[in-house]
Amino acid sequence: MLSKEEVKHIAMLARIGVSEDEVESYQQTLSAVLDSFKELQNLDTEEIASIGHITGRTGEARIDRDESFGTEGEKAIQENFPDSEKSFLKVKSVF
Repeated sequence: MLSKEEVKHIAMLARIGVSEDEVESYQQTLSAVLDSFKELQNLDTEEIASIGHITGRTGEARIDRDESFGTEGEKAIQENFPDSEKSFLKVKSVF
């Protein structure tokens, strides 16, 4: 079972706040999840062929093309956007 310090460390890495009451619950829950992965590591997969992608496609890229929503679609986006000025959509500063 994971220790309380390990649970707190994982919570810090995930950037989530965990109260002392939650730590005990997470100890059990996370330990059960990790135990499930340990079981998967013990499976014999020597005779199973590896696949790169479930569809079998390799090296295919989608065509990069411009698809317009039309003026009606653009207006709907602008109406649902929290802040705009003229025809520009305003976003919070990144830096």
